[in-house]
Amino acid sequence: MDDILFRIGSHAVTLGEALVVIAALAIALAAIVFFIASRRAAERALAAERAEEMEGRMAALVSAQGAMNERMQTMAEIFGSRQADMMRGISERMDGLGHRMNQTLTDTTRSTQENLSKLGERLAVIDKAQQNITALSGQVVKLENILSNKQTRGAFGQARMEAIVQDGLPNGAYEFQKTLSNGNRPDCMILLPNGAHGLVIDAKFPLEAWNAMRAADGLEAARAAEGQFRRDTLKHIQDIASRYLLAGETQDTAFMFIPSESIFADIHERFEDVVQKAHRSHIVIVSPSLLMLSIQVVQSLLRDARMREQAHVIQAEVVKLMDDVRRLDDRVRKLGAHFGAAANDVEQILTSTRKIMKRGGEIEAVELGEDEAPAARKSPDLPELPFTQIEEA
Repeated sequence: MDDILFRIGSHAVTLGEALVVIAALAIALAAIVFFIASRRAAERALAAERAEEMEGRMAALVSAQGAMNERMQTMAEIFGSRQADMMRGISERMDGLGHRMNQTLTDTTRSTQENLSKLGERLAVIDKAQQNITALSGQVVKLENILSNKQTRGAFGQARMEAIVQDGLPNGAYEFQKTLSNGNRPDCMILLPNGAHGLVIDAKFPLEAWNAMRAADGLEAARAAEGQFRRDTLKHIQDIASRYLLAGETQDTAFMFIPSESIFADIHERFEDVVQKAHRSHIVIVSPSLLMLSIQVVQSLLRDARMREQAHVIQAEVVKLMDDVRRLDDRVRKLGAHFGAAANDVEQILTSTRKIMKRGGEIEAVELGEDEAPAARKSPDLPELPFTQIEEA
């Protein structure tokens, strides 16, 4: 038993150890075989149980399938009847829908024809408007050609300024191209009332530099054009101040008219130094709307001056009217005195009449005698009228 069979490394395996290992392996193998056999028996028992359960379920499923077939047949019959009803309803609805569709198509066709007719009329109007726009475009091109010329552009600004002045002021309140004492002739002179000096308006705005600035291509060209526009405008402001601001003849402020609202707004936005230079030189830059407002102010001044002139006439007429009232008062007083004298005369006449009537009665009584005379009859006295009743008579 102690015989060495083989070595594993430094360990010598004997025959006893080998038999013990073989016995242990045999026991383990038997245990494994028993476990596998018992596991297979349990699996076969479980499979048999599952087979029986499946057979029961299959029987229940077959029974349920039979009931389901019966129900499906019943449902098929119900669905058949309902399908027939539904087809009948759908057919009726389709007929009604077809009728409505035909009516809708008829109405739509009629409406489309009317709209097409109106569209044709509008297209005719648009065609006419297009012709007008084409003609207007030609006129704009002509206007651009006019504005491209310096003299014609100056005439355009002059004409617009003259139209504003003529619409706002009466004749005699302005004068175009008036010659000053230094020989210069401003575009317009507003004649202010009460002997005030005239207000000068200049309409020769340098539009060449402005158009060059707008047509400039590139940053450097734009800066150069802006500089040229600034120099031209400042020179024009200086020319207005030196030519038209004359002490004792014109106002110490003059207007520089710009015939475009957009140019006026752009100058105030981008060229503040030019505007400040104009203010320091007593030159007011005005657009058409500001010139119109200034003309309305002058019109109010002229109206106030005319009212003051008419006030003197009214005062003279009031003085004459007061003289007439005084004369009327004197004459009324004299007439009242005459009425008082007439009332006194009437009272005296009535007194004399009463005395005459009394004496007449006494004379009548004397002629009849004392024995045969009946009772003396007194003549009735005239009633006495108060003085107020005589005045009313």
